[in-house]
Amino acid sequence: MAKRMIRFPTGLFLAYSRFTRGMTLGVRGAVFDADGRILLVRHSYVPGWYLPGGGVEPGEAMGVALDRELIEEGGIALTGPSRLFGLYWNARASPRDHVALYVCRDWEQARPPPRTMEIVDSGFFPAEALPEDTTDATRRRLAEIAGDAEPAAEW
Repeated sequence: MAKRMIRFPTGLFLAYSRFTRGMTLGVRGAVFDADGRILLVRHSYVPGWYLPGGGVEPGEAMGVALDRELIEEGGIALTGPSRLFGLYWNARASPRDHVALYVCRDWEQARPPPRTMEIVDSGFFPAEALPEDTTDATRRRLAEIAGDAEPAAEW
């Protein structure tokens, strides 16, 4: 006798999946200036220098999230297409977190870099002279972009 399978309505199954297997998604932008320097930001709530970026909101496309985060954290407005460099699993944030890394070379300073409760500093730095407390993950991503390291699967 064959077992009878219970079928859940699609909407119910998708809602259940979101709660039991919810995935989070973030974006980061490697913004290079004309001299090849990289934009880094320092947050108030964690130590170190990072590539600008943040979470993708529900219903938001990754490119829209990147545009928003670059304005919010660096006053940067993209004037040309950014290039998706890689997708990474960020197990340090959660077992279901992923980060999309974009390379951005066409941009303008739409407004002065903000100083807020979240962003306490920002600046462009040569790859060979990054601030001492630049995070290891940021250094690894920059080495991958430069072709000095193979792209990793994990952030």
